[in-house]
Amino acid sequence: MQEFAPPLTFSALVTTLRAAGCVFAEDEAELLLSTAAGPAALTAMLERRVAGLPLEHVLGWAEFCGLRISVGPGVFVPRRRTEFLVRQAVALTPAPSVVVDLCCGSGALGTALASSLDGVELHAADVEPAAVRCARRNVGGLGTVYEGDLFAPLPRSLRGRVDVLLANVPYVPTGDVELLPAEARDHEPRVALDGGGDGLDVMRRVVAEATDWLAPGGSLLVETSERQAARAEETVGSSGLLARVVVSEELYATVVIGTSPR
Repeated sequence: MQEFAPPLTFSALVTTLRAAGCVFAEDEAELLLSTAAGPAALTAMLERRVAGLPLEHVLGWAEFCGLRISVGPGVFVPRRRTEFLVRQAVALTPAPSVVVDLCCGSGALGTALASSLDGVELHAADVEPAAVRCARRNVGGLGTVYEGDLFAPLPRSLRGRVDVLLANVPYVPTGDVELLPAEARDHEPRVALDGGGDGLDVMRRVVAEATDWLAPGGSLLVETSERQAARAEETVGSSGLLARVVVSEELYATVVIGTSPR
């Protein structure tokens, strides 16, 4: 373990972080200083960051849609680009509404949406036990989090009642997972990254059942990559949903929206 000579000043933090390859060393130093409970905690956090842990896992939280979302080891870190999906969902969500957050990870999407609107009945699910524990902390009294594969753990009473279905499914093609940054590849669960041969396997499973769960006029929202967008739109449309693609060049985000006919 690398040793750091006290005191760990802002300048010393920046120098160490930059030497470890952290591109935004100044920003990270400020976050470490503001989060650490004391000098010993700061040293431990710096050691973990230099060892390659994602900054969010070191801090214990990630900023998402203006919220501090709790994250931890083995939990997928919500990406800033996914805020675009949440914004699209907010615009589509009626009041009151039933919202389901599938592949919820930390529960960031559902938490952000339910925090933005009144009258949201939120249900979230993930197959990873660590993610479920984390999501339950974030969702709190805003809704209910279930452990299980996709729709399987959801109450049957939700069938045909879901107004907005958020599905931030894994969409990295299996062959590309090893090309991801080490922070994701080594510290986030593979099940949250690997989308199968072309990256759309999990999305296809969601789409295959989505129409049974959506209310008339309800919408499914899934994030994908620019190169997968046309195939993803075709897949969503083939299920009978009215499909369209929306893009944010600023966040480099691509979202496919499928809306159930009324």
